[in-house]
Amino acid sequence: MNREIIEAIKQIEREKGIDSETLIVALEDALLAAYKKTPDPAEFARVDIDRETGEMRVFQVILPEGEELRTLPREEPVIPEGVDPEEYEPPPPDIDWAAYADDEIDAVDVTPDNFGRIAAQTAKQVILQRIREAEREMMYDEYVDRVGEVVTGIIQQSDSRYTLVDLGRVEALLPESEQVHNERYDHGARIKAVIVEVRSSTKGPQVIVSRRSDQLVRELFKLEVPEMADGLVEIKGVAREPGWRSKIAVISHVQGVDPVGACVGPRGSRVRMVVSELRGEKIDIIPFNEEPARYVAKALSPARVREVLVDDDNRQATVIVPDDQLSLSIGREGMNARLAARLTGWHIDIKSESTFAREEESDEFGDETDSGVSRCAAMLRTGKRCPNAAVPGTRYCALPAHSRFVAVEASLGRPLTAEEAEEASATEGWEPGTAAPVAAVGTGEGHEEGAEG
Repeated sequence: MNREIIEAIKQIEREKGIDSETLIVALEDALLAAYKKTPDPAEFARVDIDRETGEMRVFQVILPEGEELRTLPREEPVIPEGVDPEEYEPPPPDIDWAAYADDEIDAVDVTPDNFGRIAAQTAKQVILQRIREAEREMMYDEYVDRVGEVVTGIIQQSDSRYTLVDLGRVEALLPESEQVHNERYDHGARIKAVIVEVRSSTKGPQVIVSRRSDQLVRELFKLEVPEMADGLVEIKGVAREPGWRSKIAVISHVQGVDPVGACVGPRGSRVRMVVSELRGEKIDIIPFNEEPARYVAKALSPARVREVLVDDDNRQATVIVPDDQLSLSIGREGMNARLAARLTGWHIDIKSESTFAREEESDEFGDETDSGVSRCAAMLRTGKRCPNAAVPGTRYCALPAHSRFVAVEASLGRPLTAEEAEEASATEGWEPGTAAPVAAVGTGEGHEEGAEG
């Protein structure tokens, strides 16, 4: 019987990957605890199991007299609930047998007659328990490294508090806080979700999945877009209102690869698969741009944008849109503007052309607008003001054609009037009192005029 136990332990080591020595040591501890429950047990005893034959013997250990016991260090014992701390007796410390030399202690064989039956029952319990613990640890190690991945599961149970999703080897928990409010989770339905947390518990790993996470959109596009899986196209940002609309900003790392076209796919097949998995959630795909004005303009898609005025210091952007595009740019209950602000990380103030024109008429050149952006006072040849932000301390932007007016105002000792600013912007080398145009100043580089979303 003893040899059969050793063979079983070695087979478990081969099949489950559990170290046989760990099982044997655990079995020795369990057998010692079982011996302590027999009538008249020895005060100091230990159980030895032969690693080859499996023979199990109990030895009474006689320690040196007049010497303090050498014990293993242990943590402070946890007092069970409902037990008076003053009446609680902690378990005796474990003796450190390795600290004693062979000639310091005497061992007497005190193996009970019925110890074989006790050993067989104990071995079965210990081995099964250790197998369950090892499997729980392996499953935890497997899933804790998969946080952020998309998994496919089958819905087993759903109620108002949570939904159980069968992942095969383990059941995942989809709590109410990670569910999309307009989705139905019917029993037996197959869904995809992203792992957001893995907790260790006595019953095994507890996997928490989400249908609301922005990471779900990223991972679904990786599954559908080969260029994204290969690293040619990258998602730079995701803003999502679960169940309603998402905006993603994509960028290409290889010249000649259109990031938006790669995500849309032939006839929209790729993005349609993602939308289907998200159960009809609309997705706007925009190209990422390092230039804030163009990025903000594209983020407000599908609305068309006329101008974008940016304040780099406060990360604020004032967006001017045609009157008929105002409601589209704001979106239902402000959703489009809210998603664009979340995607870009900029505070966005949207104004219609008529409203902005009235504000310009009431404001003097160079004054700070309600959004805190000080605009350049120069006029373009189109008859509009320069949309760039003014350099701090001046009334003009950093464009050479406009910054030269700082010196002109300094020489005059006064700001230029509106008429003088318009004439100066249209004439190269203009001086006060002259009106002969030499060369018209263009719209200038860096303007975001006429940008369309």
